[in-house]
Amino acid sequence: MDRRQFTTISGCTIAALVGAATTQAHALSLGDLTNAEASQGLKTALEKGALAAVAILGKADGFWGNDKVRIPLPGFLDDAAKLLKTLGQGKRVDELLLSMNRAAETAVPMAKDLLVGAVKSMSVSDAKKILSGGDTSVTSFFAEKTRQPLGLKFLPVVTQATEKVGLAAKYNQVAAKAQGLGLVKKEDANIQQYVTAKSLDGLYLMIGEEEKKIRQDPVGTGSAVLKKVFGALK
Repeated sequence: MDRRQFTTISGCTIAALVGAATTQAHALSLGDLTNAEASQGLKTALEKGALAAVAILGKADGFWGNDKVRIPLPGFLDDAAKLLKTLGQGKRVDELLLSMNRAAETAVPMAKDLLVGAVKSMSVSDAKKILSGGDTSVTSFFAEKTRQPLGLKFLPVVTQATEKVGLAAKYNQVAAKAQGLGLVKKEDANIQQYVTAKSLDGLYLMIGEEEKKIRQDPVGTGSAVLKKVFGALK
C-alpha cells in the first residue's frame, strides 16, 4: 500500500477496525472481512515481520553492515575511542566494535521462538493497541512481551563473544569510572549489558520496519489474508 494512501485513511475506518478487534462475536465493518480474518491477518503480519527482522539481523554483517542498527560505543567512550585511534590503538578499538556487533548477530536468532510465541498468544487488548497505536505500536508490543526474557537469553551469548576481546574488560573499567563522573549512563557502563540492550533495540526497530513494508504492500507479501485485511484499509 502506498504510504500516501495509508495516511489518508479516515478516522471512522480506523475506529471501526479497532472497535471490531475488541468484540470477537461481531464481524468487522470492512466489506465481508470477519473478526477471525482480521485477527489472523494481524498475527500473520506480525509473525512475518518478526521473522524477517531476525533473518536480516541474525547473520554476518546484520548489525555491522547496517547503519540503522550498528552498535557504537556509547557517548563519552566513543569520543575516547577516537582519541585511542590517533594514538595508534585503532585496530584494538575496531576489534571491540566488531565483536560487539558480531555478538548481537549471534544472539538475535535465539529470539525467533519467543517472538512467534508472543504473536500466537496475542490478546484482543494487544490487537487493539497495535491497530490504534501508530507506527511504534508493533515495536511496543514485542518489547513489552519479550524484552525481559530475551535479555536473559542474549546476555550469556553476548558475554561469551565480547570476552574474547581483551579490550572488553578495559571498557568496563573505564566505563565504571566514567559513570561515576556522570559521563556514561549506568546501563551503558557494562559492555555485556550495553550490547544486549542495543541488540534488542535493533531487533525491535527492524521488526517495525518490516511491519511498515507489509502495511504498505500487503499484496507483495504473497498472503491472501494479508491482502484482504490490509487491502480493506485502502
